[in-house]
Amino acid sequence: MKRSKRYQTISDKLDPATLNDLREGIRLVKENANAKFDETIEMVARLGVDPRHADQQVRGFVVLPHGTGRTVRVLVLAQGDKEKEASEAGADYVGLEEHVKKIEEGWNDVDVIIATPDVMGQVGKLGRILGPRGLMPNPKSGTVTFDVAKAVRDAKAGKIEYRVDRAGILHVPIGKASFDADRLFENACTFIEAILRARPAAAKGQYVRSLTLSSTMGPGIKLDRQAVLSLFR
Repeated sequence: MKRSKRYQTISDKLDPATLNDLREGIRLVKENANAKFDETIEMVARLGVDPRHADQQVRGFVVLPHGTGRTVRVLVLAQGDKEKEASEAGADYVGLEEHVKKIEEGWNDVDVIIATPDVMGQVGKLGRILGPRGLMPNPKSGTVTFDVAKAVRDAKAGKIEYRVDRAGILHVPIGKASFDADRLFENACTFIEAILRARPAAAKGQYVRSLTLSSTMGPGIKLDRQAVLSLFR
């Protein structure tokens, strides 16, 4: 893969064999996130699970204490009193039939979709459209609920969903390059704690195999797995 001169210059400054503790990794990724926009900082965790087996899936959600730095557009699919509740909580779009129709016609100007359980019969037919985009409401991710006010507030506050891919890897945004180091550190710790709690009983051997930080336009910064995990013992 051809890399830009900027990317190569940053890579040449980094020793690929060096494993960094979490704070040093954050310092390095911030230092090298020098694109002309506010780059997203992402953490990648390679886990010792086989996602082909249902009992080794790692999936869930967590609210980062300092958010992700993104403006999140929330749609709530609901009826009656729940519409008012969602609007008062700060949802960007609220309703049911009109939004179901718009989605069927190709509308996708939204980042999170929340639905109440009583309307899932109508929302279910959107699965083939929303599923591939990761927007289908799901009880496991907290987006199918009658407590729409809390769901909206969590989404706006920096709630992130995570799910291992076919290779057993998680990719999660933990903030922006403009965040100070302490905020990124606390967000990273919150995410790591969440995946440690989510360890499947069927997972054997080494659970967290590697951890890496990167910015949108920068190379990966490898973390010392043992040093990072020692923070949670």
